[in-house]
Amino acid sequence: MAIQRIVENALQAKSEIEDLVTKGYTHDDIYVFAHDKKRDSHINDALDTETVSMKDQGFLKSLKNMFTSRGDELRSKMEAAGLSKDEAAQAEMELDQGKLVIIAKK
Repeated sequence: MAIQRIVENALQAKSEIEDLVTKGYTHDDIYVFAHDKKRDSHINDALDTETVSMKDQGFLKSLKNMFTSRGDELRSKMEAAGLSKDEAAQAEMELDQGKLVIIAKK
C-alpha cells in the first residue's frame, strides 16, 4: 500500500520525508513529483529520493509517455509508484496547482 502526502514546497517535502524515514521507509521507497520537469529533478536530487524509471512503468508505457502530455506522464508514473488511477488523477490536479506529491511505498 502506498502512502501519499501533498505539500506546498521542498522544505515541507523534506519534513515529510524525514517523518516517513522515522516510520521505516528508506529514501529508495520515497518518490517526489512536481509538475515542472526541472523542479521535479532538482527536488529529487536535493532530497535523495527516487524517480520512476522505465523499468518501473514497463517499456510500452514509458514509450507511450514520450508522446503524451506531461499530465499523462505524471499520472502514469504515480500509478507505477503505487497510486490507483483515481488517486493519480487527483494527485495530478494538486500538481497543476504547483504543489508537490510525495509517494512512499515499500
